[in-house]
Amino acid sequence: MSSSFGPLPFEPGYRRVASAIAARILDRTLRHGEPLPSELELAAQFAVNRLTIREALRELESADLVARRRGTKRMVVARPATDQVAGRVRHALALNDVTVREVWAMLEVLEPPAAEAAARERSAAALDSIRAAVAAYCGKNSSAQDVVDGVGAFFRAVANATGNRVLPLMQEPLLLLLEAALRVVIDQAPTARGRIAEAQSRLFAAIEARDAATARSWMVKHVRDFRRGFELCGIDLDTPVPPPSAG
Repeated sequence: MSSSFGPLPFEPGYRRVASAIAARILDRTLRHGEPLPSELELAAQFAVNRLTIREALRELESADLVARRRGTKRMVVARPATDQVAGRVRHALALNDVTVREVWAMLEVLEPPAAEAAARERSAAALDSIRAAVAAYCGKNSSAQDVVDGVGAFFRAVANATGNRVLPLMQEPLLLLLEAALRVVIDQAPTARGRIAEAQSRLFAAIEARDAATARSWMVKHVRDFRRGFELCGIDLDTPVPPPSAG
């Protein structure tokens, strides 16, 4: 085996600057909300021109690591929001032709333990959020979009009730694909609205009672019901999930 090294790939100066600033953000040397030095100061510190700094800041801004402070040109350290992270993962999943079957399989992995944890950990405020999602869904003459919105709101409220901040970040890309798939099938499954309403009500009751086992059991049924709806409508589970709307 040769011990020699090949040449390093070329990397533009602005990308090296962006990587250096990103490293300080990710290791918490630069904290959320902290202002960055001005472009002139950064140019002097990195010994590059202002155009290089400007390009580096654009790259960091597109990664949601910095943002422009309102009313000024000054950049501050930012924190990517859940929907921004999920949007990127959602696009990656859609471009890789993720199937209905794969989305359901991952929901079966994530959602039953989430319901169980929500029943154990939920606060009064988190319970109120789940109650509001159930009431909003069940209280409507639900259109297809009502159903999609109601399902998403319910799953998000349950995830937030666990108190685990990792879960919503993992869950959100799947929910965006679930919502896209649900729009296709909901009007072809006439009993779906009632079954969703029942499952949400049962899950809420179990979480309210801190009955973790029942919450998990009902979430297993709830997730399997979505898959069953596709099967009853004769839709191949191995077809790619329809792409979510851009945004």
